[in-house]
Amino acid sequence: MGRLEGKVIVLTAAAQGIGRASALAFAKEGAKVIATDINESKLQELENYPGIQTRVLDVTKKKQIDQFASEVERIDVLFNMLAQKSGNIINMSSVASSIKGVENRCVYSATKAAVIGLTKSVAADFIQQGIRCNCVCPGTVDTPSLQERIQARDDPKEALQAFLNRQKTGRFASAEEVALLCVYLASDESAYVTGNPVIIDGGWSL
Repeated sequence: MGRLEGKVIVLTAAAQGIGRASALAFAKEGAKVIATDINESKLQELENYPGIQTRVLDVTKKKQIDQFASEVERIDVLFNMLAQKSGNIINMSSVASSIKGVENRCVYSATKAAVIGLTKSVAADFIQQGIRCNCVCPGTVDTPSLQERIQARDDPKEALQAFLNRQKTGRFASAEEVALLCVYLASDESAYVTGNPVIIDGGWSL
């Protein structure tokens, strides 16, 4: 039996990168995964994996969210848990936030710092209702998004080396490594963990 057997997990931004790796890791551990994204073509690639359902969903559209929530009978991980008096929310933040100042990342870091504040507030507000809320704070992760940023530079080779130079371990995290942390936070193994920004950055923030 997998660590997430019997759990229903809704995952947003699941088409690629950390989201995709997390969807696969959750399903491997026995969860029923509902993977959502606005990128329909990338999302369809997940339909070949057992335990994963896909749904095109724009989380900035309230009407789509309301319709989606009405169609899902039970959710154990992510959102809409008040009615069942239990649940587990995992947010995605970053080390580039209130944890560490990073050059040329002002707007990004401000929004990710807000995610940490939101996580703590939600955890405090709903702890009596049996709902946990934590956030994952990665450092630099080798994802399609990172590769696009590197290729967009005038000298991609130099940009890649600059990113690597700031990694104290000499390498990037893989999306799969971050996904394994998400599995822990989604499982009952972390039942006493709430309100925490959980750092996975290879020591970058030290």
